[in-house]
Amino acid sequence: MKTFHAPGDAQHAPRFFLMRGAVRPNFEVPARAEALRSGLAALGLAPEVAARAPRDALEAVHSAAYLDFLQGVHAAWQRLGGAGPEVVANIHPAPEMAAQGAAPGGLIGQVGWYTADTACPIGAGTWAASVDAAGCALAAAEAVLAGGSAYALCRPPGHHAYSARAGGHCYLNNAAVAVEALLRGGAARVAVLDIDSHHGNGTQGIFWERPDVLTVSVHGDPDGYYPWYVGRAHERGGGSGEGFNVNLPVAVGSDDGPWLEAVSAGISRVDTFAPDALVVSLGFDASVHEPLNALGVSDEGFARAGGLIAGLRVPVVFVQEGGYAVDHLGDLLARFLGGFLGR
Repeated sequence: MKTFHAPGDAQHAPRFFLMRGAVRPNFEVPARAEALRSGLAALGLAPEVAARAPRDALEAVHSAAYLDFLQGVHAAWQRLGGAGPEVVANIHPAPEMAAQGAAPGGLIGQVGWYTADTACPIGAGTWAASVDAAGCALAAAEAVLAGGSAYALCRPPGHHAYSARAGGHCYLNNAAVAVEALLRGGAARVAVLDIDSHHGNGTQGIFWERPDVLTVSVHGDPDGYYPWYVGRAHERGGGSGEGFNVNLPVAVGSDDGPWLEAVSAGISRVDTFAPDALVVSLGFDASVHEPLNALGVSDEGFARAGGLIAGLRVPVVFVQEGGYAVDHLGDLLARFLGGFLGR
């Protein structure tokens, strides 16, 4: 199995995080990537340094206006009087505003328009790290097109990013970048299986009307967990994509049994779809060790999930998403990939 990383991910070091009205340190820290690299080392897997994602690969997923915003907003923000060190919105458009309005010309309004929440602060190194993370996903997809499976150590993660909106620690949708690369490389049908504990809302939104991309998400029930507004079982896609979006919410507090049952159901749906390749949005925040956990999956549960995915016998691109229990991430990755590789 080929693996890829971007050593410059540490240039993205977000500080701001708003939790129940209190500002506290951000959970999405550079140490996450170091812990994940230790997990690869435990398996004897040495990651290659991925090239930065080119603009055309990003525009296959994201709007040009949004990419321009991400690239230039921090420098523009610093020119504002009294600006903080990171870009954080103080207003987001209500649905009525979004339906009746348009992207504003002013910077403050643009920040609210292009971000879904306050959990995606934009710092001086966010753009560079995000493009590098997308490059990891792209390199893994290209490796899979050449044969076999591959893992992309993407930081920052991506599955909450829409085509023109950041959110939930995510800026560029790395999984979607991988999907588009697989399709351009000759795959006729690609499936996404998202096992991060949060619903893959950005990925769902990007492929909502696509019959050639099946999106399946196993996640904590959004009635009590981020992203709150989407991720329910009745959301099945729209237009020609109706029936090609599958949400499998799991009750908050669930452990291995219900979670693995949902993962198995998702795998069965993927098998029925018969994709040429699979992209797994791999989050470890369903872990019992997670500081913000809504689920309680054991290390063995992740190993079993890896084995279940291996049973599909299709080429897989693993794209790293969340998981914030830094002291446990290396072990969790080693157990999961070990289960997939049969070790």
